[in-house]
Formats: sequence, C-alpha cells, structure tokens
Amino acid sequence: MTQITGHTRLFGILADPIAHVKTPQVMAEVFARHGVDGVLVPMHVTPDQLPQALDGLRVMRNFGGFIATMPHKAAMLGLCDAIEGDAARIGAVNCVRREEDGRMIGAMLDGIGFVEGLRQTGKELGGTRVLLAGAGGAASAIAFALAEAGVAALTILNRTASKAEDLAERVSGAYPTCRAEGCSVVADLGSYDIVANATSLGLRAGDPLPLSPEGLHAGQIVAEAIMEPEVTPLLAEAAARGARCHPGLPMLRCQIELMARHMGAIPGEALKRAAATGAAR
Repeated sequence: MTQITGHTRLFGILADPIAHVKTPQVMAEVFARHGVDGVLVPMHVTPDQLPQALDGLRVMRNFGGFIATMPHKAAMLGLCDAIEGDAARIGAVNCVRREEDGRMIGAMLDGIGFVEGLRQTGKELGGTRVLLAGAGGAASAIAFALAEAGVAALTILNRTASKAEDLAERVSGAYPTCRAEGCSVVADLGSYDIVANATSLGLRAGDPLPLSPEGLHAGQIVAEAIMEPEVTPLLAEAAARGARCHPGLPMLRCQIELMARHMGAIPGEALKRAAATGAAR
C-alpha cells in the first residue's frame, strides 16, 4: 500500500451508503500505474449534508476532487460552479474537479466511459445503428455519448414510451446528425449494429430480460452497463445466438481513467465542450 504523507493529494468518493463502493481500489491501481502520490477516500455523506460537505472540501487546499455516486448525481448539478460536457443536458454530475481557488467543476462521465469501453474493442461507432434499452440517468448519459461519437441512428427503448421519446428529443436537439427516436416496442431487433442495456435489469437474480432476445445474431454487439454479474442473462442469450458480447466492467475501467483525468490526477485532454453555469448554492 502506498504510504500517505503530507505531500499526498486527496480525492474522494461521496455516496450514501458507502460500504459497497469498489472505486477506491480501482483508482489506487490507476494512481500506481501513473505514479501519482494520491489516495481516493470513501466519504459517507447523506443528501441533506451534501452542500455542507462541499463547503468543507472547497477550502481543503490538498483536495483535488471527488466522484459522486448514488444518490448524489442529480443534486451535484446544482452545487457545481461550472459544468463541462453534456452534464447539464443529462441532468446529473458524477465527477468533480476542485480548482485551486475552490471552484468545483462537474462532469458526467458514465456515457463517455461506456463509449470508450466499446472503442477499446476496436469497434468504430460512426455511422452505426444502436438500440439502447433504458431512459434513466445512466441511459441518458450513454445516449448523449453515443450521439457525440457519431452513431447514425439511436433507438431508445423504454417501458414508458414518453420517457424514451423525451430523451430522444433532447439528444436530437443537441446532435441533429443523429436520428434519435423513442419507443416501448422494437419490431426488428436484428437490424441494429449494437444493442445496449442501460437498465438495472439483470443486476438481481430473477430479473426479467430488458428486451426480447429474439432476432439477436452473429455480427451484432450486445453491450451491458451492469458490472456484476459479469455475464448477465441478456449477454448469455446473446452469446447463445452468436452475438459478440461486451460486459460492463470495461466501462468502469475506462471511466476511472477519465475521472482521474477530469480531477487533474493524471494528465490528459479535458472535455472539449465547457459551459459555465452559476452554482445553485
């Protein structure tokens, strides 16, 4: 274990509850690989204490930033001093950088991590047709990231069609070259290049499938946002039909690198689109 000294830079992960988080261990591997004298500390903060916690972190001069996870992602949007990327459109923030003057700069990296995970398999997303199951927070982040990556068409499948249609409208407004549509039923599953599950279905034993696997075939990629189990029922069905399976863990590993970069722990290109917002403090 790396020795912590007065030179060690501090980072955090804010959650409620906190005991289940695995991110500190994965981030420690990133820090070690890049030779960073830093440590990511779990911080148990309840929603009602979140503004106070941020006030304290703002004045800690050796604090570099933090990861925000459940249930803080939506609330963080109004607590940051500025937002980078599509976080404002998505409606959530999951990573925050503390500037030297104490300003907090937020970003939403769930979707970007998902896309980078797919790219690392050698898949070029430009011009593809994608079916995305889900219209919640994770699905919204992934939808915007897919559109930014240049997918030609994006169908958002959700049990409540109005939620899918609303998300599709927001994506189309931000990325007009992406033909986005929302629906509650898909007629031809086999016509998509990539099928992605961004719902929580598959996380618990006995969950129903997020979509009917009929029509999945070799030549398609079926991707999961769920980290555990590694092989979800959907991936098992896809594999049985010859489809190429992409589990959720690569998204986490790619996202951790992006988070370390956003917080300034490791060098790298920042998000290109930055929109300043007044903090709702």
